[in-house]
Amino acid sequence: MTVTQAPKIVTSRMGYDDSHTLERYLATGGYEALKKALSMNPEAVHDEVTASNLLGRGGAGFEAGRKWSMLRPNPVRYLVVNGDESEPATFKDRELIERDPHQLVEGVLIAAYSLQVTQAFIYIRGEFALGIERVTQAVNEAYSHGACGNNIFGSGFSVDLVVHPGAGAYICGEETALIESLEGKRGFPRIKPPFFPAAIGLYGEPTIVNNVETMSNLPWIVLNGGEAFAALGEGRSTGTRIFALSGHVNQPGTYEVEMAKPTFRDIIFDPSLGGGVRLGRDVKAFIPGGVSAPWFGPEHLDLRLDQDEVGKAGSMLGSGSIVVMDSATCPVRAAWRIARFFKRESCGQCTPCREGSGWVDKTMRRIEEGAGREEDLDLLLDICDNIAPGLTWPPAQTTICVLGPSIPSSVVWAIRMFRDEFLVHIKDGACPYA
Repeated sequence: MTVTQAPKIVTSRMGYDDSHTLERYLATGGYEALKKALSMNPEAVHDEVTASNLLGRGGAGFEAGRKWSMLRPNPVRYLVVNGDESEPATFKDRELIERDPHQLVEGVLIAAYSLQVTQAFIYIRGEFALGIERVTQAVNEAYSHGACGNNIFGSGFSVDLVVHPGAGAYICGEETALIESLEGKRGFPRIKPPFFPAAIGLYGEPTIVNNVETMSNLPWIVLNGGEAFAALGEGRSTGTRIFALSGHVNQPGTYEVEMAKPTFRDIIFDPSLGGGVRLGRDVKAFIPGGVSAPWFGPEHLDLRLDQDEVGKAGSMLGSGSIVVMDSATCPVRAAWRIARFFKRESCGQCTPCREGSGWVDKTMRRIEEGAGREEDLDLLLDICDNIAPGLTWPPAQTTICVLGPSIPSSVVWAIRMFRDEFLVHIKDGACPYA
């Protein structure tokens, strides 16, 4: 096993029942990083984030410091925090929102100071009722504590922070759709370019959009230095990361581990982490980075939790969600349920996604329910090829956002890995796992 004893950067308070309170946050060093940041030049704070090589924890894995550097100079600029965690089986941000909201708020305030923005927004998924309540309370307490609002801690820097609940649309996890929603419009992704948020974002002004976990890392980075963060992990995969482990494991949950050191086998089987597969069964397949990601088989268990290594193997760490399927799993049913989710969540703006998702859903349902035809497999691959030509990873982009090219992942890789099981459904007219 290669699970290291790296410090817990964003989950250090999770052992306390009152981890969400201001009292506990202050007792464990809360808002000291903000005070330190305010004593530095904004550029120096940015330099620490750049030195940390902190990759965005929302799915795309873009360097936070580099993203901040793209912000167009302008008198009016905004910071938006993406808390619309909507990828199925992904629940790490929800944990941070509910159990350590002050850490998130402090990270947002540090980023706002570094970027010199005076208005920031935390956009939280509408279903996260407890999270919205706790972050709102944390923001109010931050104002009362002098950490937010006018003249923060007497520094002369002022920022207003708004908590905005979403309405539960998967597509609003995409940053430009989130911005549209924040403006009070339907959550339709924008065409990029020209609408890169750092140039033309919220209300047409330059805007930085970062993920909840990304923001939650900032207090530790400021207190300990970017180099200390970069010393953890390897290569581009620095620091620690929370992985949401679910599926057929004995101990599903969120686990913060050092990047690039443990393997998928470690996080699934280590007694302190996943604790192995239920009923002692074998791993049949697993999804390494949210249901948008191509599947892996048991031969990939020894891949390290490294952004580039997983990418070279043909998938992604994505949203930090690892879904394990044991030997009793029906891959047809699993792939169909994922395809059905994307069909329901398509915003309908782009034809390949709107129409293709419906055809994939109908064809997969026909196979799963025992009415499939052998030619349906070629039909599925043909439909998916029209959505994302070439059926490769990373996928070709035919739609405004990446929801469209995400549709083929589960279906194509399920057919490639388990074609025989698809044929059993078709020839026997029933699911053998029913």
